[in-house]
Amino acid sequence: MNFHYDVIVVGAGHAGCEAAHIAATMGSETLLITMDMNKIAQMSCNPAIGGIAKGQIVREIDAMGGGTAYVTDHTSLQFRMLNVSKGPAMWSPRSQCDRAKFITTWRGVLENTPHLYMWQDTVNQLIIENSEVCGVKTVLGAEFRAKSVVLTNGTFLNGLLHIGKTQIKGGRISEPASYGLTEQLKEIGFKADRMKTGTPVRIDIRSVDLTTARIQDGESDFHKFSYLDYKPGFLKQKPCYILATNDKVHEVLRSGLKDSPLYNGQIKSIGPRYCPSVETKIVTFADKDSHPLFLEPEGETTTEYYLNGFSSSLPMDIQLKALQQIEAFRNIHIFRPGYAIEYDFFDPTGLKHTLETKLIKNLFFAGQINGTTGYEEAGGQGLIAGINAHIKCHGGSDFTLARDEAYIGVLIDDLVTKGVDEPYRMFTSRAEYRILLRQDNADERLTAKADSVGAISDERRLLLNTKTEWKNLLRDFLDTHSATPAEVNQYLTTLGLTEIQGRAKLSDVLLRPGVTIEGLASVDPQLREELDKIESRRAEITESVEIEVKYEGYINREQITAEKLHRLENIKIKGKFDYSTINAISTEARQKLAKADPETIAQAARIPGISPSDINILLVMMGR
Repeated sequence: MNFHYDVIVVGAGHAGCEAAHIAATMGSETLLITMDMNKIAQMSCNPAIGGIAKGQIVREIDAMGGGTAYVTDHTSLQFRMLNVSKGPAMWSPRSQCDRAKFITTWRGVLENTPHLYMWQDTVNQLIIENSEVCGVKTVLGAEFRAKSVVLTNGTFLNGLLHIGKTQIKGGRISEPASYGLTEQLKEIGFKADRMKTGTPVRIDIRSVDLTTARIQDGESDFHKFSYLDYKPGFLKQKPCYILATNDKVHEVLRSGLKDSPLYNGQIKSIGPRYCPSVETKIVTFADKDSHPLFLEPEGETTTEYYLNGFSSSLPMDIQLKALQQIEAFRNIHIFRPGYAIEYDFFDPTGLKHTLETKLIKNLFFAGQINGTTGYEEAGGQGLIAGINAHIKCHGGSDFTLARDEAYIGVLIDDLVTKGVDEPYRMFTSRAEYRILLRQDNADERLTAKADSVGAISDERRLLLNTKTEWKNLLRDFLDTHSATPAEVNQYLTTLGLTEIQGRAKLSDVLLRPGVTIEGLASVDPQLREELDKIESRRAEITESVEIEVKYEGYINREQITAEKLHRLENIKIKGKFDYSTINAISTEARQKLAKADPETIAQAARIPGISPSDINILLVMMGR
């Protein structure tokens, strides 16, 4: 039994799994410590991966060698590409997953990762010597030493559950909380606070009258999460069901507000703005007669369903009575009520962009401990923390992502530069360069970069090289081959488009709305021959080329903007100023700059409260 490792990861949620997996993949002897090896990568809330901007993060994780996408594809019960009616910058993949199979599949990935070991226990103390982490101690009395430690404690740090006036100590329902780490870190100087999240009831689908619900089916085309070369559809696909609340539901919910932990002062911490409880909805949106609800399957064979849209910490009898006011739920049987949970997190402005803490060397934070919410946000942080924890052990340059490289880059920069005043959730609107950060090109953006630090397998490298080769050949053909009116006009007419009058390059014809590469191939034999040369992933490659052709102008314009702002990213200011002595900028700016201690002028410009004039003054001083 080994008690000395390169990297120790504390917590086997989505952040912990990614951190441990990538560190071990890169060659670090890695120990993953979890309270329960049967709850690895537990989906504590909704049984789904992806969604708006979150789906892009999962594809980025996959592009850099992470495991979430692979596990999701192999346990998916329903796949949908959201926002396809909008531009490709907004397309976001999402999968309903089998909760139990998700756990066992992730565990299988971890157990078959060389250099990775697991230990079932609870960490209650860090071993710190000379402001450097050296290992951990556990409640069972074990002591493990390591060169780097990654904390991914999720909602377990001093976790407290609320169901009406009932309060239960725990990190999740029926699971104990973790104590000791918050108190130790606060003594060292870390700034801690409390956040709140919640989850809905779980319903026995046999007790629901589905004849009054609207069916929401998934899609069955080539789309999936991972760039690895396999076909989707490993499990039987299942539908979701759409229902809605009504006035009677709202009336019952209002009657219970006096006993709601959110409104009687029992919960004082910060809750998620973008995933509010149902009681918050009826208060905030008092003019709304109804709110949508989604019944989502928890597994391929189970009768347990998740009621998305009905997160609540109201008393159990109020939750049940409110649901019974919906026709489909007249005879409802629930497996357990919804609840809220409060937990500790730490101010993420105390982190570097590598997710290493500023106060303690070689100590990394990832996931909800940094004030985020969501499996995907946690997984992205875990991957970056794991890569950098490995690098700290074996040498090399810091691995960070810029805002124009990845949504994960936007996420981490927002956290360490701006901090959080509510649980942080990623949206496409948070990214300035979302036309560059599409879900279809995450591998082209990130795989080579991750490969440069040894995070990528030979298989992924080959897949990217092959994809790039076929894309270049297809794009070159579209730019050089011309079609005649006789070849394409009938096709254009069927789409309701104006006919061409003379020969036109295929790339120019492709610019027209509704025109596709496969559509052109159906009337152009030479293009058809060109496509037949693509040995695999034909649909993925043609979709990617179509996007680049149709949106080339927008992509180029955004790339130019990003390159201009990179100049500010290259102006390093860390350690060059004593901000307290710069009287030319406001007191607020001096305080915020001193607290954040930004690496570059660009990071300083993104700090809330820092004005353009403050930045200009810093630029002038840098010139001096």
